[in-house]
Amino acid sequence: MLNRTADTLARATPAPVARRFRGLSDKGLAWLFISPTMVLLLAINIFPLFWAIWLSFTNFRANRPNEDIKGVGLQNYERILGDPDIWFAMQATAHFVFWTIVLQTLIGFTLAYLLDRKFRGHAFWTTIILVPMMLSPAVVGNFWRFLYEPQIGLFAYAVSFVSGIPTTEIEMLSNVSLAPWAIIIVDTWMWTPYVMLICLAGLRSIPDFIYEAAEVDRASPFRQFWSITLPMALPFIMLAVLFRGIENFKMFDMVNLLTGGGPGSTTEVASITLKREAFEKWRTGYSSAFAIILFVAVFGLANIYVKALNRVKQR
Repeated sequence: MLNRTADTLARATPAPVARRFRGLSDKGLAWLFISPTMVLLLAINIFPLFWAIWLSFTNFRANRPNEDIKGVGLQNYERILGDPDIWFAMQATAHFVFWTIVLQTLIGFTLAYLLDRKFRGHAFWTTIILVPMMLSPAVVGNFWRFLYEPQIGLFAYAVSFVSGIPTTEIEMLSNVSLAPWAIIIVDTWMWTPYVMLICLAGLRSIPDFIYEAAEVDRASPFRQFWSITLPMALPFIMLAVLFRGIENFKMFDMVNLLTGGGPGSTTEVASITLKREAFEKWRTGYSSAFAIILFVAVFGLANIYVKALNRVKQR
C-alpha cells in the first residue's frame, strides 16, 4: 500500500521538480525538511527578543500605541539598576531560588537513594511520589491555598497539633515572615519528584561491579556512598540544580496564585514585578529593559554553571 502511494506521488510530481529533488544530497534534503521548523522558531523566539531589545531603548507604552515613540538611550536600564524596588524583587527571587534548590536537591536525592535500594513496593511508592509533579500549577495553587487557610486548613491544624499554637495565629499567606516559606514549601512539594527522577537516573547508571569491587576491598557503606555514589551521581545532581534554578528564577504562576506578591511586596519576585510594570503600569519600554536584564543574568549564570558541570563530567 505504501509503495503504491509512493509510486503515485512520484508519477504526479512534475519532471522539473523531480529532477531538483534527485539532485539534492542527504544534507540538502535534511535542511529542506527542517527549514519550516527553523523559520517558525525564529518567528516565535528570535523576533520577539530583538523587538524587546529595541523597545527597551524607547519610551513606548502599549496602552498608548498612537503616541510617537522616542528613543531614550540607556535611560530605562539606568532607572532599573537604581530602583530599590527592583533590587528588593531580585533579593526575594534569590531567596526563593536558593531555598527551593537546597530543599529539592536534598530531599530529591535522599528519595532517589532510598528508591534505588529496590525494596518491596518501590515501584508503587515511586508512582505516588511523582503525583505532585503531574498536577497543573493552577490545581496545586488552589489546593494549597485551601490547606493554608487558618480556620479550616489541614496545614494549620497539623502545625497547631505539633506546636500548640492556635490555628488562628497560623496565617501562612498573610504573614510577612511566613509567606515566602509558604511558597517555598509548595514548590518543593511539587518539584522534588522531578529532581528525584534525575538523581535516580544517575544512581541507576552506576555499574554494579564498582560496588562489588568496593565490597571486596571491605569498604564501609559510608565509604562507598562518599567515594562512589556521590561523585558518580554528582553530574546528574548538578543537572537537576541547573534545570530547577532556571525554572525557579522565572517563577510566576505559583506566586501569583498563592500570594500575588503580597503581603505588601514580601513575595514579589522578579516575574511579578515585570508583570506589574508591563501590564498594570503599561511601562512597556521600561519592562522590556527589565526583561533583557533578567535574560542576560539567567543566561550568564547558566553559562558559567554549564562550564562547571562539564568540568565535573570530565573527571
